[in-house]
Amino acid sequence: MLEPSAAGSKWTDTLGSMGSLAPFAWLSIVAALATMALKGVAAWLTGSVGLLSDALESFVNLGAALLALWMLRLAVVPPDEKHPFGYSKAEYFSAVAEGVMILVAALAIVAAALPRLFAPQPIEAFGAGLGISLAATAINLGVALVLLRASKAHHSVALEADAHHLLSDVWTSIGIVLGVGAIAFTGWLILDPLIGIGVACYIVWTGVRVMRRSLWGLMDRALPESELESIRAVLDPYRAGGLDYHALRTRRAGRRRLVELHLLLPGATSVQEGHRLAEEIEERIRAALPGTAVLTHLEPIEDAASYRDQELFR
Repeated sequence: MLEPSAAGSKWTDTLGSMGSLAPFAWLSIVAALATMALKGVAAWLTGSVGLLSDALESFVNLGAALLALWMLRLAVVPPDEKHPFGYSKAEYFSAVAEGVMILVAALAIVAAALPRLFAPQPIEAFGAGLGISLAATAINLGVALVLLRASKAHHSVALEADAHHLLSDVWTSIGIVLGVGAIAFTGWLILDPLIGIGVACYIVWTGVRVMRRSLWGLMDRALPESELESIRAVLDPYRAGGLDYHALRTRRAGRRRLVELHLLLPGATSVQEGHRLAEEIEERIRAALPGTAVLTHLEPIEDAASYRDQELFR
C-alpha cells in the first residue's frame, strides 16, 4: 500500500528503469531524412507517380518521427501537482497523430495519381530509379526492425506505431518497385497511377489500424488476459492463508501498467502486518510484470461495508 510520496517515488523509479527511448526516435528521424531524399531522387529520375507516392509517405515518416521524439520526452516527465498520474499517455497522442498524417499522405497520393489515369506519362531511367528506391527500402526495413524490438522491450506505443508504419512503407515500396518494373516490360503506363492509388488504399488501412489501437489506450482498456493471469497467479496463493481481494482494476498508460486492488484481511490483523503483506504483494506483482505501478487498499474481510465498493467498481 503506497502513500502519495512513496507512490510518486516508485512511479519515477519505474520510469528510470526503462531508460530513454529518445535515441530510437532520433534513429527514425535520420532514416526518414535519408529515405525521403533517396525516394525523391528516384521519383524525379523516373517521373513515376508510384515512386512519387512512396516519396510523399517519407514526409509522413519524418513528421511522425519528430512527433514521437517530442511525445517520448514528455511521457517520461515525473508526476506533478497538476498531473499526479504523470504524462505517459502522451505516447498515445503521438500514435493517433501519426495515423492522421498517414491518411493525409494517402489523400496526397490519390491527388497526384488521378490526373495520370487520364493522361499517362512515360517513365524514364527505370534502373537507376528502382535501385535508389530499393536502397531507401532497405534503410526503412532495418530501422523498423530495431524500433519494433525496442517497442516490445519498453512497451512503447509510440515506437510500435512508428515501427509498423515503417514496415508498411517497406511493403508498399516493394509493391511499387515490382509494379514499375512491370511497366518497363509491358509498356502499360496506366499501371503507374493504379499502383499509386493502390498504395494509398493500403496506407489508409495502416493509418486506421494505428489510430484504433491508440484510441483503445486512451479509453483505459484493461490489460491483456495473459497479464491478468500473471496478477492472479500472485494473488491466489494468499487466499489459502485467509487473505482475499476484489475490485481489481488494470489499465495501461503508455509504457506504464497500472494495477489497483483491495486486499481483504482478517480484522484482527495489525496495521504493521497488513502493511507488510500489501508491500509484499505489490513487489511480487511488479516482479511478475516489470514496469507496473501497483496501488493496494486494505479492508477487513468480515465487514459488510468492505464489499460495497466491489459493486461500485463494476
